Amino acid sequence: MFLFKASRYLEELEKFRPDILLSCKESLQNKSQDDDFIRVDDKIFEKCPSESIDYAVMEKTEDAVVVPLDVGWNDIGAWTALWDVETKDEQKNVVSGDAMLENTTNSFIHGGDRLIAAVGLDNVVIVDTKDALLVAKKEDVQDVKKIVEKLKLADRSECKLHREVYRPWGKYDSIDKGDRYQVKRITVNPGEKLSIQMHHHRAEHWIVVSGTASVTNGDTTFLVTENESTYIPIGVIHALENPGKVPLEMIEVQSGSYLGEDDIVRFEDRYGRA
Repeated sequence: MFLFKASRYLEELEKFRPDILLSCKESLQNKSQDDDFIRVDDKIFEKCPSESIDYAVMEKTEDAVVVPLDVGWNDIGAWTALWDVETKDEQKNVVSGDAMLENTTNSFIHGGDRLIAAVGLDNVVIVDTKDALLVAKKEDVQDVKKIVEKLKLADRSECKLHREVYRPWGKYDSIDKGDRYQVKRITVNPGEKLSIQMHHHRAEHWIVVSGTASVTNGDTTFLVTENESTYIPIGVIHALENPGKVPLEMIEVQSGSYLGEDDIVRFEDRYGRA
């Protein structure tokens, strides 16, 4: 564990790896901010040399002191580490979420939105998320990185996109998808607004579940409230805003020949996105 003042570390970084420091400074010159996030210039930051603090500074500095410390540190670097530190039931299981177990022992089970039923298992890890389901022996769980490599080689979407995606204005959850359609549950935080945009390949139906939406559809701006809906045709410039004091929850049904996230032409965006 490294402890130091940020200013002191930057002095040492400038001494031993001025190229890294310069890359970081340059990437901050064109930074943007939304809520609690500071977003650096990614194209510049990608050029920063990839070297850990250990090699770049700590092995070279002449101003460090090493102190032994025993505080039961665990960096929780794997699911098995969570099993080690969490409270266990009588069968030595760590369970969270909706799960029912029968004759299952020494296991870590993390549920998501659906029921997990485990029967006759020992020493396993089960992690259910909106993106994927992981089932592994505890001693082999680190090999999930091999699955990730296979996903990349197969160019699978699971290694690129999450089902639930956070944006500066809120989040969306892709709850269903098929041939020429996609359904999303969208949450827009109070006072936030999506970019003014249009799509070349898809139309959108918006149904408000709760809250109030200010909708720009072509040359018209109007309010859509709970249990009301509106339709955005292909090629029409549109925008969505939450003018209220509570989160806006809505269902978006997309239909068209191409439904990728890159089919967005932004004309104006308060968060500085291209």
